Amino acid sequence: MPYASRLFTPLFIVALVVTLFMAFDPQPPHLPIDSLGDKFAHSLAFVTLTVLATLAFPRVKRWRLFEHLSFLGAMIEVVQATPSLHRDCDWRDWVADTIAIAVTTLALRAIGLRRA
Repeated sequence: MPYASRLFTPLFIVALVVTLFMAFDPQPPHLPIDSLGDKFAHSLAFVTLTVLATLAFPRVKRWRLFEHLSFLGAMIEVVQATPSLHRDCDWRDWVADTIAIAVTTLALRAIGLRRA
């Protein structure tokens, strides 16, 4: 495993755990970005996950990372539909996630970031 991948894989895992905690906690902590709106928080989380996944898994095709991360966003919304979580399931959150993943993937490709 290349050195950079070994560095970015744990960072990706930490970002994933934080994202899942914030998505599934019935009363997530308030953050300064809350004033920017829910869609901004979703976009920021999935931009971060996309950048870290691209660096952590340089051999995985970008369309595959896009697919998996978009699926993750959809599954977060499905789990949030669970009544005991007291969270809102909104398909527009998944759309925001997917747009953030797509834009980030295209931007990383445009700047030539292909391998860690």
